[in-house]
Amino acid sequence: MFPHHREREQPIFSARAHVFQIDPATKRNWIPASKHAVTVSFFYDANRNVYRIISVGGTKAIINCTITPSMTFTKTSQKFGQWADSRANTVYGLGFATEQQLHQFSERFKEVKDAARLAREKSQDKMELANTALTIAAPQDLSDELQSPPVMCVNGPEDKMFRSQSADITLSSEKERIKKMLSEGSICEMNLDAELFTLQDSNSKLVAALHEANANVEQWKKQLAAYQEETERLRDQVADLEAHGGQGPSDLLKDELTQSLEELEALLKAKDEEIHILQSKKTEYHEMEQEREEAIHRLQEIEMRNMELERRVQNTEQNLSNTLEDRDRMEVEIQRAIEILDVKIFDLNDLRQSLVKLLDK
Repeated sequence: MFPHHREREQPIFSARAHVFQIDPATKRNWIPASKHAVTVSFFYDANRNVYRIISVGGTKAIINCTITPSMTFTKTSQKFGQWADSRANTVYGLGFATEQQLHQFSERFKEVKDAARLAREKSQDKMELANTALTIAAPQDLSDELQSPPVMCVNGPEDKMFRSQSADITLSSEKERIKKMLSEGSICEMNLDAELFTLQDSNSKLVAALHEANANVEQWKKQLAAYQEETERLRDQVADLEAHGGQGPSDLLKDELTQSLEELEALLKAKDEEIHILQSKKTEYHEMEQEREEAIHRLQEIEMRNMELERRVQNTEQNLSNTLEDRDRMEVEIQRAIEILDVKIFDLNDLRQSLVKLLDK
């Protein structure tokens, strides 16, 4: 399947990223679509004049999305972005290694979206020209009655129509408000999920670096102890040489020992600085851990808020159902009243005709 497409499609831009998809059941959590970073590419299909985003993991297509002018790529964090595919009824998320890669992908997404919009406008212009030519070539002997729209006659009181339309407008506005509240909560939760993913990625890198640093520190401590022993031994030798004067080795050997001692002291100083740097990195790791805990706390607060919104939605749906039942019952009563009025009007008409006949006599 894919080799055939690649023959007639041209690659435009490629980047490596971790691919995620929104959970179709909850529409809140991210599900990893790839175990590691994969190649995500923009392709142009010259035959169909469309642009697509394709990512393949092994023999499976992870992303196969046709870009439309209505799509928008949103940066939710420094290294994470997402966009919605209405045809596939899903939301894709990409986690990049650097902020620069995310920026490049976002800019290319905008360019490809603009190109897709231009391609659609050109195809629409061609269709309009074709429709115009067909209209000119078609016969023009249609009657005015067939060209004019049918007239609808509505029987019933205007007050009934007005109240029905008012109820529909109120219910529609209530539905839109509820949808807006749910969408805001889902977007905030997706942003926090993306931020949590970034923090977890940074946390894993810092943990690996910390383990490596701890191993290096242990090794450097052993070297430091050996260097200190060697320094003490050399100092003792220098002291013996100074005490015995000319009985020991020559002054040249003394100078060499002094130089070695100075080099060892400089090396010890450098190792101390490296140990201080590693300790500062350890402090940064604790700060990142605290930020991750804060993000988890905010995510829990968002979940509680979403539960509250769901409860309010259920109450609103119940109120909406009760309102619809009341409106249906009111319509039945109004219809019954109309029928009674029709009977009364008919009786009054008969009475009027009878009175006219009596007056004529």
